[in-house]
Amino acid sequence: MSLLKLFCDVDDFWQVFQPKWEQQLLAEGSCQRRRETNLSMSEIMTIIILFHQSGYRNFKDFYLRHVCQHLSSAFPKLVSYNRFVELKARALVPLAAYLQSRCQQKHSRGVAFIDATSITVCHNRRIPSHRVFAHIAARGKTSTGWFYGFKLHIVINDQGELLAFAITPGNVDDRKPVPRLTKHLVGKLFGDKGYISQKLFVQLLKRGLQLITTLRKNMKSRLLPLEDRLFLRKRALIETVNDQLKNISQLEHSRHRSFTNFLVNLFGALIAYTHQPKKPALHFEESDLALISAI
Repeated sequence: MSLLKLFCDVDDFWQVFQPKWEQQLLAEGSCQRRRETNLSMSEIMTIIILFHQSGYRNFKDFYLRHVCQHLSSAFPKLVSYNRFVELKARALVPLAAYLQSRCQQKHSRGVAFIDATSITVCHNRRIPSHRVFAHIAARGKTSTGWFYGFKLHIVINDQGELLAFAITPGNVDDRKPVPRLTKHLVGKLFGDKGYISQKLFVQLLKRGLQLITTLRKNMKSRLLPLEDRLFLRKRALIETVNDQLKNISQLEHSRHRSFTNFLVNLFGALIAYTHQPKKPALHFEESDLALISAI
């Protein structure tokens, strides 16, 4: 996606969102004074998203070596690196709203996938001395072992498009955010063994969403329709998305110095993925999905 196209999309959103946000702040009685900056909010958001599209692993290198040296004509009023780090906190709410708007633009065609991935904030040996996320992050366990941090829960459609997301401490059960994440979905939802729950299955089925999961080793095998077995085999699609979020969009790193900047990094990575022109997909046509659903 070109820089101009990205900026225009962000700026179009900001022009609509800014008046509503300021009106809400006034209604809440917030009168916090903010020093004016040379960079507009649209420019700040664009630079944050660009970092997660750039392939750089460190934001400081990206800002000093790429933005300041090669994009100075596109952003003529650039501020110092330290000042920009301060401004990133201002972009938290706009980035969250923009990401939500991007998710709402996508729709499920009756097939969706759900998964949770760990976001480690420090090495396990550093947990006792870690202070940045004290009383916020938590120890959790995945199939690869223990970690300290958070869980990112995402729902995608068969085209690899992000439909919903949630962030929880690492010790939260994968099944807990499912009802809220899937409140607008109908059809079939495919997940791994971590989502096995008769209570959750009944709760979702009552509103038109069938939860289909793989089985644990100690569970009896059950007969599944051919199309359900096919989609369960394709569940690796969402694991590919998680891998791209971590290794391409730089979703995870251990250099955070505040919870606010952690969230800004998280939202920026997810937004960058939504703008990714080529996403992992199953490449089913509408006619194929209609035929499968009718079987």
